[in-house]
Amino acid sequence: MDSGASRPLFWSVAAGVVIADFYTKTLAASALSRVPRRIVGDWITFQLVYNPGAAFGLHVGEHSRWVFLVLALLALLVLGSMVRQTRADQRFRLVALALVCGGAVGNLIDRIRSPRGVVDFIDVGVGTLRWPTFNLADAAVTCGAIALAIVLWVDGRREARAVPSKADAATASS
Repeated sequence: MDSGASRPLFWSVAAGVVIADFYTKTLAASALSRVPRRIVGDWITFQLVYNPGAAFGLHVGEHSRWVFLVLALLALLVLGSMVRQTRADQRFRLVALALVCGGAVGNLIDRIRSPRGVVDFIDVGVGTLRWPTFNLADAAVTCGAIALAIVLWVDGRREARAVPSKADAATASS
């Protein structure tokens, strides 16, 4: 496999996620307050929140920022390896990887820029039943991870069908 630099689809999707995430977080930080701004009734509101932890407000103590920064860097190394192992014609897999990588980089930028944490601003729910507040990077990571899980599952099933079972091998040799 080559370096991964020859994957224009991957790089354009990942860069698009990082740029859109950075722009929306900058806009949210400058235009929103901690008072919800209704977008679609009570279902979708915009509200500025700083998350020093990880997804769903997960914290590991006073050093959460640095722990999650290191974990994000390690995840990007693993994802980079997956990108290099992916052929250029595996478009769905490349898009899935690009979404996860772009989202991870978007949140990593926040962790580096501010000790307050990652800027979250999208609040979804009904009444008091609310999903944890998130951002575009979080949405990209989630969608990309689901797509990547589907790709890996389909690839695994395809490989399992391609490998003849021992019973098939015994039948063929008799």
